[in-house]
Amino acid sequence: MIKTIRAFIEKEKLLTPSAQVIVGLSGGKDSMVLLDLLTLLGYRCVAAHCNFHLRGEESDRDASFVKKWCKSIGVPFTSIDFDTSQYAADKKISIEMAARELRYRWFGIIRAQYEAEAVAVAHHRDDSVETVLLNLIRGTGIRGLTGISPKSRTVVRPLLCVTQAEIEQYVADRGLPYVDDSSNADDVFLRNAIRINIIPRLEELNPAVRMAISRTAQHLSEVEKVYRASVRATVDTVFQDGRINIPMLRGTVSPQSILFEILSPLGFGPSTIEDAFLCMDSTPGKVFCSSHYRMIKDRDYFLIDEIPEVSDRERSYFIDREKKEISVPVGLKIRTADATVELRKDSRFLYADYHQLQFPLELRKWREGDWFVPFGMKGRKKVSDYFTDRKFSLKDKENAWVLLSGDDIVWIVGERSDDRFKVTDSTTGVFIAESD
Repeated sequence: MIKTIRAFIEKEKLLTPSAQVIVGLSGGKDSMVLLDLLTLLGYRCVAAHCNFHLRGEESDRDASFVKKWCKSIGVPFTSIDFDTSQYAADKKISIEMAARELRYRWFGIIRAQYEAEAVAVAHHRDDSVETVLLNLIRGTGIRGLTGISPKSRTVVRPLLCVTQAEIEQYVADRGLPYVDDSSNADDVFLRNAIRINIIPRLEELNPAVRMAISRTAQHLSEVEKVYRASVRATVDTVFQDGRINIPMLRGTVSPQSILFEILSPLGFGPSTIEDAFLCMDSTPGKVFCSSHYRMIKDRDYFLIDEIPEVSDRERSYFIDREKKEISVPVGLKIRTADATVELRKDSRFLYADYHQLQFPLELRKWREGDWFVPFGMKGRKKVSDYFTDRKFSLKDKENAWVLLSGDDIVWIVGERSDDRFKVTDSTTGVFIAESD
């Protein structure tokens, strides 16, 4: 098997000869074989073990076993302990996802500390087959049907070219010790259920089903490269600056596929993406959310941004008489001038009668019930009505800031000033603010 692994590493360009490699070592058959093979191939290995403390004494047994084994064969060893259950609870994610996040984050830290070329993990061909079925059950795009990639940035998987049966034969031939993880027999976990229950049933229909699925995944991996190049060009055209151009999206060969490729990496689920696709021609205002992002249906655009913090709407910033410039929450350049200053007709500028202002000025987000007297008008108008008249999108409304003198709005920043504070013939000092 060593020739097969060497050829696979060279073909996929996983590692350079004699490279330093961090090897994820759990103590199970797969990782023990991985460490043995990479050592025999001349790589400078550092074994890294994660104790997730999920299986009581068994977890501590595994940690002790791999430490002793590495000492006996002269391989540098490092380990870490995680309170995985607490992390999962804090993050509100599954135990499996928590363990994955903790493991790979630490692997990255260790790789940097040892200046290693890569982190090697022990996924094999059967794991990739399980991943294809897992993604198919959950719902996925073409990428999810390509299985596990041999290389993901600095993580490499040299055993993807061999099966579980080949690994077990290698263990027997080499007489390698190992420990069993009892949780692998618990089919309450979906991946285990696929391995224990579903694949054996599929093998009754086709004894070579694992190879068939693996071969299909390899074909789709090549197809995905062509698909990816085409999709990337289309995405770059319809999706710019957080805005999806709906008319342009509608004109693509497969609008729903393009939406999936844009939104899936942002955490939007398949059903949400389908709902967004179906509402392309609906009225503006509908909002779609993932855990960290939201997408707002505007007239001709889907507007995407991070979900804003609620507290931001209640926060105020104050500008005293001496302030010349601010950068938070918006960029403003501030100065004063005499009444002879030229007044530019540009909404980015506020010109106000300095002596009509009460300092410090307050800068905050607009709120329901706010009103002002738009410049050039005599009657007052609700800010919300002004936004409606100006056809502001929901996102534009949420991003609007107002500058106040006392309880009165002086300026909707970058948009329109209040007529009550305008510069007149009797003005002797002018307050000037310029927005970015």
